[in-house]
Amino acid sequence: MGVFDVDYNKIHERIDFPYEVEVTHHTWIEMPDGIRLSAKLWQPKDIKGTTKGTVLEFLPYRKDEFTALRDEIRHKYFAGFGYTSIRVDIRGTGDSEGIIEDEYPQQEQDDALAIISWIENQEWSNGAVAMIGKSWGGFNGLQVAAHQPEALKTIISLCSTDDRYADDVHYRGGTMMASDMLWWASTMFAYNARPPFPKFVGDRWYDMWLDRMENTPPFVEEWVSHQTRDAYWKHGSVAENYSDIKIPILTMSGWADGYPDALFRLMYNLDVPKKGIVGPWAHEFPDMAIPGPQIGYLQEVVEWLDKWMDADGDVDHTDEFLVYLQDSVKPATSYEYREGRWLDLFKEDQEIHDLFDGQTREQRLKNIQHHGLYSGVYCPFGQDGDLPDDQTIENALATSIMLEPQKEAVNIVGQPVARLKVKSDVKEANVHARISDVHPDGEKTLITRGQMNLNHYRSHEFPEDLPVDEYIDVAFTLDVIGYQVPVGHSIEVSLSPTYWPQIWPAKEIAGLTVNLEASRLELPVVNDFEAVSLKHEQAETAAPLEKEIHREGSRTREVIKRLTEDEWVLEDYSDEGLRTLPGLNITYGTENRNAYIIKENDPISARVECDWNVIVKDDDIDTEMKTKSVMSCDADYYYLVNELVAYNNGEECFSKTWEKKIRRHYT
Repeated sequence: MGVFDVDYNKIHERIDFPYEVEVTHHTWIEMPDGIRLSAKLWQPKDIKGTTKGTVLEFLPYRKDEFTALRDEIRHKYFAGFGYTSIRVDIRGTGDSEGIIEDEYPQQEQDDALAIISWIENQEWSNGAVAMIGKSWGGFNGLQVAAHQPEALKTIISLCSTDDRYADDVHYRGGTMMASDMLWWASTMFAYNARPPFPKFVGDRWYDMWLDRMENTPPFVEEWVSHQTRDAYWKHGSVAENYSDIKIPILTMSGWADGYPDALFRLMYNLDVPKKGIVGPWAHEFPDMAIPGPQIGYLQEVVEWLDKWMDADGDVDHTDEFLVYLQDSVKPATSYEYREGRWLDLFKEDQEIHDLFDGQTREQRLKNIQHHGLYSGVYCPFGQDGDLPDDQTIENALATSIMLEPQKEAVNIVGQPVARLKVKSDVKEANVHARISDVHPDGEKTLITRGQMNLNHYRSHEFPEDLPVDEYIDVAFTLDVIGYQVPVGHSIEVSLSPTYWPQIWPAKEIAGLTVNLEASRLELPVVNDFEAVSLKHEQAETAAPLEKEIHREGSRTREVIKRLTEDEWVLEDYSDEGLRTLPGLNITYGTENRNAYIIKENDPISARVECDWNVIVKDDDIDTEMKTKSVMSCDADYYYLVNELVAYNNGEECFSKTWEKKIRRHYT
């Protein structure tokens, strides 16, 4: 199953809606600078007066085909309950005019504010708007809410972040995300090269397409140029001032997602009516996400809209923080379902357990470059092979500390914190910490992990040389988690200066020593709790679009040792499949191949390669885009190469290569 596909086997279709729905596939929304954005509308038929409000989703992923399947089952659902629901292509994507210059620029926020103003002035509008979205749409919903437009009454933000430097695909803990920095940039590099459709923009589609390919930059060049938490990353990070958000928020994520840490910060820092839900899910909508159980996400949203789109709101609201405590499970790279129980974390008490309690030694850490190859994907979408494999090999490649078998079950709920007293024999180094559930038969399931650039131990904005062979105190978080370690199981803690490919390696091999007696690894525990049931346990959606499958999606991930080159390779291939949407007769599909390469004892051999092949065609056009992105390094610089070749009706029509050298700055 591809990332942008919808598994129709999981759909529980609702038939009875208060309103029938009519769809407008394309309408222009003009921006103050004259650029026009393309919007698709789902609206209730025969409603008297204005609709109940407007639900806005603002994305670069193309409403006509790439998000069409998921949009139809959800936006049509909202319209069926009396709301106008709108999907707008971001400037420079889909059928919208202009150029997309980066993720979340000020222009994107200004455009969103202009769209909200346009909505207010439509005859069908009652003046109330909600922004909704997963990932990109969750990010910009938070960002626009911070601008406090009067018409914006609430936001529904899924799998999003409040801090673009701390929690996203670029950097974590000040370390560069080798696994995702280039991969996600290469994804957008390929996606941004797709053409608009003549059926909506007319004969100028070809000129618009060439303009896009010529002038849309490879985002990775900007991202690698900002290696600290500077003004670039502070822009669009609502954590800079949570009080800028004044409206209610419904937010959701999953333990297998890349963004549950941010949800916890939002729940504990926003002083507005709020509800948070964290399930076992990957980076997907909770009505379809795996691992299950799925929930009635759309019912939750409509109930939330009905509460807050009205002028009076809900005076009796009580905040809820519903999280799923997962049962222990044997390691696997994918799960259809995770057993567990729900609890309201706002109603429970937490205790802190120190996993290093009783440790008395100084411990020199192993430094092995290919440690981390069995780590799984940082931000899984629920594809086969996404999740961490058995950690037996990984833990042997790190310095691991096995604790005694549990005499009582331990319910870990929340965010562990590592507080290490550590010294290095070089001036630049990273550290990674991991906690595993060791089953009685010896199999090891990853529970949670975290990473830290030690040069950032005092500041993510102003890194500095490490004092050689002198202990420093460093604190960093591990990912939030809900996981029960049963009686008879053991907890194993693993520490390492490396974690390829999730951490781009430091420029030289670091010898780290940890004083365990002076260190702590704090585990948040909820011993006794009252299990709760969700109000909407059965997912439901509107009727899906018809689709024709020409090639099913597929996924492979392989760890390879090239013995003659002493080189380790993680090869990751993802085929989105090829399908046609008969309604507009659009055919589309992608293939993506990634390689993460490193040699043992040679950290500057690190190299990432990402290749994409994208097909988009309909009655009027037949296009194909091929891209290749490469990131490598030496001790002083990162080297970026991005190549794009495009074909129109089978003939090459565009080719360009971008090259950039960027100095390393404590990464």
